[in-house]
Amino acid sequence: MLIVQKFGGTSVGTLERIEAVANRVIETKNSGADVVVVVSAMSGVTNQLVEYSEYFSKHPDGVATDMLLSSGEQVTTALLTIALNAKGYACVGLTGAMAGI
Repeated sequence: MLIVQKFGGTSVGTLERIEAVANRVIETKNSGADVVVVVSAMSGVTNQLVEYSEYFSKHPDGVATDMLLSSGEQVTTALLTIALNAKGYACVGLTGAMAGI
């Protein structure tokens, strides 16, 4: 069975919460399921990145904005991947492009 778990910004808002998410993913994996995890940026990060962008322009380039805002999710993905690997659960963090979507 494949289970997709999605965790929003508050759920991954601190390092301790990311560790709790890692533990929840491990519980699901230990139940015998294959797990795909989708994470948001840590709480407040996206808003901060928007503020950074708006410092330079109220109407920034769409591609550059997409790149900037997606960096928040990439940080969370990397941290969760590190946490899971440190707990002995091999996993690979992927961006949408890396996953082919």
